[in-house]
Amino acid sequence: MHGITLAGHRYVFPDLKVLMARASPLRSGDVLAGIAARSEEERVAAQFALADVPLTAFLQEHVVPYEEDEVTRLIVDSHDRDAFAPIAHLTVGGFRDWLLSDEADAQALAALAPGVTPEMAAAVSKISRLQDLMVMAAKCSVVTRFRNTIGLPGRLSVRLQPNHPTDDPRGIAASILDGLLLGAGDAVIGINPATDSPERAHALLSMLEEIRLKLDIPTQSCVLAHVTTTLDLIRRESPVDLVFQSIAGTQAANRSFGIDLALLAEARDAALSLDRGTLGNNVMYFETGQGSALSANAHHGVDQQTLEARAYAVARRFQPLLVNTVVGFIGPEYLFDGKQIIRAGLEDHFCGKLLGVPMGVDVCYTNHAEADQDDMDALLTLLVAAGVNFVMGVPGADDIMLGYQSTSFHDALAMRDLMGRRPAPEFETWLARQDLTDAAQRIRPRALPQRFRALLPA
Repeated sequence: MHGITLAGHRYVFPDLKVLMARASPLRSGDVLAGIAARSEEERVAAQFALADVPLTAFLQEHVVPYEEDEVTRLIVDSHDRDAFAPIAHLTVGGFRDWLLSDEADAQALAALAPGVTPEMAAAVSKISRLQDLMVMAAKCSVVTRFRNTIGLPGRLSVRLQPNHPTDDPRGIAASILDGLLLGAGDAVIGINPATDSPERAHALLSMLEEIRLKLDIPTQSCVLAHVTTTLDLIRRESPVDLVFQSIAGTQAANRSFGIDLALLAEARDAALSLDRGTLGNNVMYFETGQGSALSANAHHGVDQQTLEARAYAVARRFQPLLVNTVVGFIGPEYLFDGKQIIRAGLEDHFCGKLLGVPMGVDVCYTNHAEADQDDMDALLTLLVAAGVNFVMGVPGADDIMLGYQSTSFHDALAMRDLMGRRPAPEFETWLARQDLTDAAQRIRPRALPQRFRALLPA
């Protein structure tokens, strides 16, 4: 039981689950679920009460029952109490103060990450302003490797997303060419296939492999098929670099995706057996998004931001190369407008980085949301300032297959110029070899390199 008196009124919250939901900044998904604060005053009261909760309370009380949920069991059973010890005496508010202090540097935060549970991270985010979320996230460094190095300080990587509504190889090749010329693709060249056909997925993987080898690109490819499809592709010796899967923060929500932790472990082992990485063995790519558990009716009455943080515990277990929250993709039923999308993107980024997850963000919105590209420009700029590992590069920022608005190759290039961010080092060296950078190492293609002409449609 948690209670506080505010403005002469006594507010009582029966458990951590209710308190966390009431303390969440306003978002349409929590209102839809019937768990949001019933007034702004109640929200502030819940945030005051949450700030006084000891961090140890999250080790004793679980928002989703241990007996019912394998994600809860993963969080509890993998918690590192030695890593937690330096902050074990703190409250949520005290933890926030420490995270903002000079004592919390990159080395200290990396050592702390195994001792932080998702619920602790979510609680801190709920009592933090946007500036706090940015400052705290910017201190965290999570570096991963496959064929290049992602997440180093001062770097910004880009997923080249050349989706096509019919998986037309010519259209995909044109988009890849466009992206490479503008410096995208160091995070991954990743295609969302238009169909679930294993044959089509194999053809796309083979095409990506041919392009990578022809141009000798130090990057990795991925066809974002379901994990079971990718497992079958590995068995048939398709050129699989990364295994992709959407994940969520409860066992029931993951079941709605057709997965569980055992299946993810099997897929990771299969990808590792291929030994295709040259610099490292981070072989998984996960996508998440606030609202996925609610949309599957698998939220257990827990607020969507806390459940999103729990998805990062799933990701952390499998040491991924990339994790990104597709922040505005599910729709206005969960994040109604630009203000809510911006807040959610910075929350997700902070929570993921604090938990030791290599976070990127798909800065995006659906066409029926109360948001526009100005909102995305604002969120993109804030995320880059906060040290996001990677963002999306979509031709014209308009994904013509998935039907949503994201960020373009030019947007990422603008952020690299504005914020002094550079690509992954191995990819940057490759860009220079292709004569795509100028004397100041800025990405400035002067002409189409002869080798790239092989990508042009016949």
